[in-house]
Amino acid sequence: MDLHLKGKRAVVLGGTRGIGRAIAETLAAEGANVAICARNAEQVDEAVAALAKRGVRATGAAVDIAKGDELKAWVESSAKTFGGLDILVSNASALVMGAHAEAWESLLKIDILGAANAFEAARPHLEKSASENGDASAVFISSVSAAETQNAQAYGAIKAALIHYAKGLAREYAKRKVRINVVSPGTIYFKGGVWEMIEKNMPDRYNQSLKANPTGRMGTPQEIANAAAFLASPASSFTTGANLIVDGAITQRVNF
Repeated sequence: MDLHLKGKRAVVLGGTRGIGRAIAETLAAEGANVAICARNAEQVDEAVAALAKRGVRATGAAVDIAKGDELKAWVESSAKTFGGLDILVSNASALVMGAHAEAWESLLKIDILGAANAFEAARPHLEKSASENGDASAVFISSVSAAETQNAQAYGAIKAALIHYAKGLAREYAKRKVRINVVSPGTIYFKGGVWEMIEKNMPDRYNQSLKANPTGRMGTPQEIANAAAFLASPASSFTTGANLIVDGAITQRVNF
């Protein structure tokens, strides 16, 4: 299936590892030019070099997503480099567990305000692209933790807010042909990720989560990237305001 991504211009927040890296690689593999950001400059440089090997334009910078002005400036710079933007992917997360003040503050600044500030900076470029080409998009990465909980967690609450925010944007910008969708991953395993750390440090919890999934396994970053790339692409041009759950059926609720 041709996703019609060749030549598209995308920015990916948190694009050096895990899900964000897989999304950036998948967009590049489909022919999109990709700009990525993360806090670690060395990791950004390595990822940009790998993306460029796919024959597309790739750029990146070390950015503190919690600093709104810095993030907006980077998005604007990426748009200038590419001559516009067609796709925004907000993947960055503070990934702080608990319900203490630091967790709320970190998650608010990175997960919610990161997405909001990036969208605000990208919006005029997305609108221009949509006006010229009939479609532009933003994809926010949330989590099944938005609707599944056993105790008070800032992480799940913030991810739920992200879904709500995306739906509002989708309604507001539909008439301008700018689509906003969400992908909510379940348990995703990759080297250096949360679930590898849980596997090493809390094996009982890891095994419980593994057994809880009807598929009998964890998901991969690529499986999330495939969903994100589809939603970002013109191939899903009538899909906006959706929250696509990619979890191997680990959640028990009915989604309708």
